[in-house]
Amino acid sequence: MSAGAVLILGATSDIGRAIAHAYGKSGRPLILAARNAARLQADVADLAIRYGVAARLAEFDVLDTARHAAFLDGLGELPGTVVSVIGFMGDQAKSETDVAAAELVMHTNYLAPAALLAELANRMARRGSGTLIGVSSVAGERGRASNYVYGSAKAGFTAFLSGLRNRLARQGVQVITVKPGFVNTRMTEGMKLPKALTADPAEVGAAVVKAESAGRDIVYVRPVWRLVMLAIRVLPERIFKKTKL
Repeated sequence: MSAGAVLILGATSDIGRAIAHAYGKSGRPLILAARNAARLQADVADLAIRYGVAARLAEFDVLDTARHAAFLDGLGELPGTVVSVIGFMGDQAKSETDVAAAELVMHTNYLAPAALLAELANRMARRGSGTLIGVSSVAGERGRASNYVYGSAKAGFTAFLSGLRNRLARQGVQVITVKPGFVNTRMTEGMKLPKALTADPAEVGAAVVKAESAGRDIVYVRPVWRLVMLAIRVLPERIFKKTKL
């Protein structure tokens, strides 16, 4: 596992908070980054008391790509591990008719986080160490009518992480792709989710820490998703078009 602080991007999300607790429990110092980061003051205090780790906040807007380098410079020492939990589901129906809405989904889930991870990759490569972890989605494995704008962005992010992993494999930098599947969060509140396919945020946090420690490349938080997505991927297109996925 990488040494040094863990920077969590998108730390106000339920998954981001769970990942912070998982790393805090392991004794790693933490930097929680998000828009309106002051909302995380209580979380920082709790992490410090509960686990005895150093924790601090960083104001960060992933969509402000022109300030990515300045944001990283402002952190001081380059973190040992960076976890991107940035995501925005958006509304599929709105994205189908509103170009700006579709662009926001695509920029938030792929273009902006990829730009930041690219900058981090270069800095970690120069240092010769580090871990980059991207929380992507099973939605990116095949375009489905119900969420293809979001899915297409996550597909791009997954492919980006794969290429980054291949590029950095011999430069001392680990790149991990995490695919949580359904997770019980504020974003999914009210949705009827299948229990066997639905993880809690704490499961995701534990899976992320374990993946870094074990040197994993691609992680399905609930292993059953690997089989589910295999079945979806191999469906012939003529049959897939008739489904209501």
